[in-house]
Amino acid sequence: MSKNILSRLNAAKASTSLKLADQMVQPKLATEPKSVLHDLFGRKHSYLRVSLTERCNLRCTYCMPEEGVPLTANEKLLSADEIVKLVNFFAKLGVNKIRFTGGEPMVRKDCVDIIRQVGQNEAIKKIGMTTNGIVLSRKINELKEAGLNQLNISLDTLKEKKFEFVTKRKGWSKVMKSIDSALDLGFSPLKINCVVMKGLNDDEITDFIEFTKDKNVDVRFIEYMPFDGNKWNTKKMVSFKEMMKIIAQKYPIESINKLQDDPNDTSKAFKIDNYSGQFGFITSMSEHFCHTCNRIRLTADGNLKVCLFGNSEVSLRDAIRKNMNDEDLSELISAAIKRKKAKHAGLDVLPSLKNRPMILIDNRLKQTFKTNLLNVNIPNFLPHLYPRIAKHQPVSLYSTDTFDEHTKLWDQFKTYNEKIVSQRIPSSHSFQFTHLDNETNLPKQVDISEKKQSESKPVRVACASGYIQLNKDTFNALVENKLKKGNALIVAQIAGIQASKQTQNLIPLCHQILLDVCDINFFPDENEFRIRCEAICKTSTSKTGVEMEALTACSVALLTLYDMCKAIQKDAVIHSIQVEYKYGGKSDYKRNF
Repeated sequence: MSKNILSRLNAAKASTSLKLADQMVQPKLATEPKSVLHDLFGRKHSYLRVSLTERCNLRCTYCMPEEGVPLTANEKLLSADEIVKLVNFFAKLGVNKIRFTGGEPMVRKDCVDIIRQVGQNEAIKKIGMTTNGIVLSRKINELKEAGLNQLNISLDTLKEKKFEFVTKRKGWSKVMKSIDSALDLGFSPLKINCVVMKGLNDDEITDFIEFTKDKNVDVRFIEYMPFDGNKWNTKKMVSFKEMMKIIAQKYPIESINKLQDDPNDTSKAFKIDNYSGQFGFITSMSEHFCHTCNRIRLTADGNLKVCLFGNSEVSLRDAIRKNMNDEDLSELISAAIKRKKAKHAGLDVLPSLKNRPMILIDNRLKQTFKTNLLNVNIPNFLPHLYPRIAKHQPVSLYSTDTFDEHTKLWDQFKTYNEKIVSQRIPSSHSFQFTHLDNETNLPKQVDISEKKQSESKPVRVACASGYIQLNKDTFNALVENKLKKGNALIVAQIAGIQASKQTQNLIPLCHQILLDVCDINFFPDENEFRIRCEAICKTSTSKTGVEMEALTACSVALLTLYDMCKAIQKDAVIHSIQVEYKYGGKSDYKRNF
């Protein structure tokens, strides 16, 4: 790509970034009351994507694993009434845009009826659908009348034989017919989603741009993304910049115009001079757009998913089937949204993380503890760090799931975990307590101003754990979310995080530390009727360790569980609060099991 077009792209990008940054720091966002839909980074989630089904009538290689996917039993899927109820509830909270997806939404027989009911809600301004277009032309008039006003059609090739190779099915002509029908009905611009894969359809990029010459379509080139079972690797991915180089080789640079993107657009929009349509790039892998993300997802089995690439989910299906009141449901949704990270993991980490296949956006690990509220995957590093907990077969009941983008950090533990790294003081060593003055023996705070941050291990991590021992009835009430005070685990998790940030105020001689993250996990032991709490704290800027922050977080989380349970059991016992391991600084430590 020539320097000219690169400079133009960078200038456009910089201009957009400045505008977005200006919008994000305006006092309006900081002073207006934060709604349930706001996360901790000021993003308001006004766009809900609803999966109507896990089923599909195509078998696209990037979406569905070769072996297929295990389908959820019908009774565990959301009914039409439940979908409409949840959509209306989100609309009451402030959602104004709904998109129905799948699987393939059109294979659900009551698809049109659901859209019609949702269309009656005046608070919802935009109702869209993403479809493969196979059966769309037969129902498109009904959909339009029902209230559908935005339409995306997935099409990865303009060649019929290649279509059959990619999808493992016939039907290319039906998709093309659906595109023409949608244009005739005035869907404008009609969006065409094209997943670009190296060696498969990257030779058709300019063909798709030519497709915009006489048709008012918006072709959106999507970078190939990793999901369970789609055999993703970097060799298959064609980045945004690579695609632009291909385009610049055919079209004069001065004819390629950068269009203005809306603040929450996922696509970088462009247009060729005098062409009816436009094209764009969804750069999830090479240039994420997390800072403007306003999207949340509801899976077909009723789980709320706040990030496409995240693996933490909250079951709204179970909540409404237990007749949870509106206030508690709002708190449940708010807690999930406030756990959303600033951004998803990078290219070097994302492919290794556990996630649903794209068709499900929900493929659970075999070891998943199901409660009425949460289905959360076990962090994949825990069995290596905690060999003894295998005998209890604990699973993550609730996790803030914050370390998935720090896989590089955990790689440093690989050799570290193969040997005992306990810090031992030789008996002949004459030691002194650093928090006591040598002369007066009175407490003092250690001066760390001259202390240098470790260059070899600048990141400091500490993990603390502890237990709360309950009786059988209290344990069941806790894990089944039947406590009168509400969801104890979510409250305790928030309390633990808050406490970690207040350690310097609670422990007199502790230094103030800027934490990068505090991760709270709970593990139920059904045999012993106890809950194990684990708190992991991390900092990349401190000259001193974070063991006290982890211990404080764990302690307060367990105290909160006691407070939530004391109405039905006053003799619950908190015990065995201890540091499990610490990493960074001069010495490392790992408890012997």
